[in-house]
Amino acid sequence: MSRPLVVSIPHRLGKDEAVRRLQSGLSRAASSIPVLKVDEERWDGDRMVFRVRALGQAASGHVDVAEDHVRVEVVLPWLLQRFAEAAQAAIRSRGQLLLTKKS
Repeated sequence: MSRPLVVSIPHRLGKDEAVRRLQSGLSRAASSIPVLKVDEERWDGDRMVFRVRALGQAASGHVDVAEDHVRVEVVLPWLLQRFAEAAQAAIRSRGQLLLTKKS
């Protein structure tokens, strides 16, 4: 099994507002990336567990929401490992946009 890709995104929203914004965020973000499909998105309190598919490969992970940051952990299949740096940058930029723009 490969090492998980971890991204931490700071925010100033508080836990409840961050969860509220993220609850619709994954599907919305995926719709703007043609090669990404959300297979599962399940919330359990402040944690979202997800499974996505890109380029025919499945990746899974979870998002933990804290008062001042969001921690995203994704396990990429070996075929997508070569895109890990780009995926990390995309997760960070889309997460920051979602957690900082005015709602």
